[in-house]
Amino acid sequence: MADLISLIVTTYDRADALDAVLRSLSRQQDRDFEVVIADDGSGPDTAKLIEDWKGRLGAPLKHVWHEHRDFRAGEIRNRGILASAGRYCLFLDGDCIARPDFVARHRALAEPGWFVTGNRVLMTEQLTRAVLREHLEPERWGLLDWIGRRFSGGLNRLLPVLNLSAGPLRKLYSGKWKGAQSCNLAIWRADLDRVDGFDATFSGWGKEDSDLVIRLLHAGIRRKDGRCATGVLHLWHPSADRSRLPENERMLARVIESDRMRAERGMSAMNDGDGR
Repeated sequence: MADLISLIVTTYDRADALDAVLRSLSRQQDRDFEVVIADDGSGPDTAKLIEDWKGRLGAPLKHVWHEHRDFRAGEIRNRGILASAGRYCLFLDGDCIARPDFVARHRALAEPGWFVTGNRVLMTEQLTRAVLREHLEPERWGLLDWIGRRFSGGLNRLLPVLNLSAGPLRKLYSGKWKGAQSCNLAIWRADLDRVDGFDATFSGWGKEDSDLVIRLLHAGIRRKDGRCATGVLHLWHPSADRSRLPENERMLARVIESDRMRAERGMSAMNDGDGR
């Protein structure tokens, strides 16, 4: 695949983490990408950081923002998709650091008719604070560094940072939706258009990514496993407010029971003037 990849990075009021993520993206081996920051209503510190990075990222950098009204990750991702120019969209959270081969490995796995789900290593609160305070660069760490961090208790696991050739095993669970997360998820833009992107009727934390994956499967798009190839480094953060989760789970159950492909409130509804 020789097409432009659009990295859509979701953030909300965490400029220090976003700074580390943008630093990691500036070091990508594959340079044929753009970055769209999908900002769920951050304050001026985030806008200033993004402006500062525009001249040194080494790739086009766009900033899409809407007013913060609860957790609206699905909606702001839709706005990011609409602002993007690539034929392939790679979703990344603004607290997930990418290793230098992240874009290249996703490009190698891209295949028409398939979306790719990656995974992540979770850093502890202590290690996260050290990374951000001391400006450590975990995207440059090697296997021995990761083994040391794992045995010292800084990481929850090692498997996502390994690079293994899984071959046909990557298509073993092509119809499975569980475990897919939008912090590391790659989808062709044409397939996002087909299902109308994320469903913005999901608000509050949880299940908007599962809903998208299920509707992609309903549309005949299959899942390809990007584990042990595309793993990202997830900085610790406090647990999100999950008060809306029971309602989101009920909405998800209705989608599972149906054959619906299109979002109830998807990209086609993002013309309400709320974004900038």
